[in-house]
Amino acid sequence: MRKISVFVILVLTVIFPSPAFSQVKVPVLIYHSIDAYTGHGEKELYVTPENFEKQLLYLKKQGYTPLTFEKWQELKRVKKPIFITFDDGYKNNLTILPIFQRAASPQFHPAATIFVISDFIGRPNRLSPADLKKFVDSGFFSIQSHTATHPDLTKTKNLSYELADSKRKIEAITSQPVIAVAYPYGKVNSRVVEETKKNYTFGLSTIPKFFTESGQKNENYLIPRLYVAYSTTIEDFAKLLKES
Repeated sequence: MRKISVFVILVLTVIFPSPAFSQVKVPVLIYHSIDAYTGHGEKELYVTPENFEKQLLYLKKQGYTPLTFEKWQELKRVKKPIFITFDDGYKNNLTILPIFQRAASPQFHPAATIFVISDFIGRPNRLSPADLKKFVDSGFFSIQSHTATHPDLTKTKNLSYELADSKRKIEAITSQPVIAVAYPYGKVNSRVVEETKKNYTFGLSTIPKFFTESGQKNENYLIPRLYVAYSTTIEDFAKLLKES
């Protein structure tokens, strides 16, 4: 009888794997500028529109489902979930919209999250309020916070302004909930997490690994991300999505 019981347990384990064996590994990609590099700023923070389009079409071909943080609950319901994020809110991010429009199909709906610095909105090289509304109206984008002034949050004394005020300003522009913040430079500590929890549902770091839901405390406030850089070839991109 004992041998039969052990056999039944083994069979059930194969048919119905435990959560530890069925965890979804979710890539959260981080981009900055989508533009040709002309010598200004850090080169690796650029990705050319041509390369970005190749990467998006790769995701489409491989059957990924891009999500925004409003659809976090769909992580385990969709095929190959992935998050595409952009930090800083550069004006050149406008090049993303026509790329998304070309890639869209009944089977593939591009989606991305733009993390904007609220006090920089409308500067010459940054997205304007009209740009943000255009993104939201397109149905492809979620506009979220990258704080008010982009400081190292572990050192700033005015966390409330950086987190709460930036949230309110962005919501006033987009008329959409702001539920996620990307920590500048990826800098975060327990104090920052506790303040973030007062205003947001998600906090994003720059820890370079996949997100795996494990039930650990504050895991939604320490979401890791994978950098896509100027030098990332399509072969590198494919490899990035396979590594843990």
